[in-house]
Amino acid sequence: MTPEFAPDAGSALPLWLVRDGLPDQLGEAARNWANASGFKGGSGQVCLLPGKNGAIEGALIGLGKASGRPPRERFVLAKAAALLPEGPWRVMRWPEDVDPAECAFAFLLAQYAFGRYRKADGAKARLVAPDGVDAARLIAMAEAEFLTRDLINTPANDLGPAALEVAARDVAQRNGFAVDVIEGDALLDRNFPLIHAVGRAGDQPPRLIDMTRGDTGPTLTLVGKGVCFDTGGLDIKPPASMGLMKKDMGGAATVLGLAQMLVATGAADGMRLRVLIPAVENAIAGNAFRPGDILKSRKGLSVEVNNTDAEGRLVLADAMAYAAERKPDWLITMATLTGAARVALGPDLPPFYCDDEDAAAAIHAAGMANWDPVWRMPFWEPYEEMIEPGIADLDNAPSGGMAGSITAALFLRRFSEGAAHYAHFDIYGWQPKPAPGCPKGGVQQGARALLGALPDLLK
Repeated sequence: MTPEFAPDAGSALPLWLVRDGLPDQLGEAARNWANASGFKGGSGQVCLLPGKNGAIEGALIGLGKASGRPPRERFVLAKAAALLPEGPWRVMRWPEDVDPAECAFAFLLAQYAFGRYRKADGAKARLVAPDGVDAARLIAMAEAEFLTRDLINTPANDLGPAALEVAARDVAQRNGFAVDVIEGDALLDRNFPLIHAVGRAGDQPPRLIDMTRGDTGPTLTLVGKGVCFDTGGLDIKPPASMGLMKKDMGGAATVLGLAQMLVATGAADGMRLRVLIPAVENAIAGNAFRPGDILKSRKGLSVEVNNTDAEGRLVLADAMAYAAERKPDWLITMATLTGAARVALGPDLPPFYCDDEDAAAAIHAAGMANWDPVWRMPFWEPYEEMIEPGIADLDNAPSGGMAGSITAALFLRRFSEGAAHYAHFDIYGWQPKPAPGCPKGGVQQGARALLGALPDLLK
């Protein structure tokens, strides 16, 4: 589906945004109707206004009372959009504390529905793009969000490594990328032993998808974890933990959405953009890698496997080492990597790691400005010894269970050497319960924050 704004044809019905009282421009009949209908201006509340002949002549949308704190709900107008009748609508007056761009983006998000397996419709109401907003940019952001959601929502029987490759090739073709794929035993021939080890037990061969665009300018390399299903391997997950593992390729889905946004908004012009996706299934079979195995990485570092369910950092490590060989200006990893990140910050607020203070501040600020909050966590040096098992260079799953997101980030950082700057996002990629503009299911995290920050970071 393609998100869209209503054409500005003069037929749009008026919308009034209500915070602390009905707008003065309403006539007496409309005010009486709103009061009689019990309209209080609550967050996302809608009151349709009838005309003299019974047709709808406008609507009120409640924004809730101003509290001076961040709102408890993002994208309130997406909730309202789902309640409005089909047709074009125009906001007549913007309260001073309301961001028209966020409201317009909320209307776009409300149009999403995952309809691959049954008929599903998003909101039918369409907003006339407010004056002064970059409508094309907002549509590009929503299109990328829909792409990411669709990929995450698709189950592994229809989105294994081969289908993820097809999806990546489709993004590449539409956005001017060249594509190279290294598959199966060729991974061993080309020195990607960790990707091969993790994926060799799957029915579909593991592969490394390599997309490149541009040949001049600063270099940005995005690496997304593409574990299309994660059983946990021989350290098998319990059923309650395995049920959502179709989303373990959320990092890959997110970097594909981000790459598409960078191209659609023009931010990719004048840069060398690369996307690497190690696409595997962490399956169980006689040839699955085992707890206690010591594996050699592309970088040459040996890794003791103390838990086969900590496979994401292994496939990322080889892809990162490959990326770092070209010495990019920025190397960024995105992965549904640890449960520890969710324990620390919950499903809505993904942590990110970055050693550059100015860059980290810019990423955080861009996340807030683009309605995509992220929270910085530390590469805490004293924990480095936790990922050094003694028998090998690195441990993929330190015992004790403490600081799991930090130790995973420290593990990955060992493979970023060569890149001028590195940032890692430990995303969840899933909306556990419906919220305005975000139905239960796959969700994009961190991509809009990076879209806002990267143009300055790459100067």
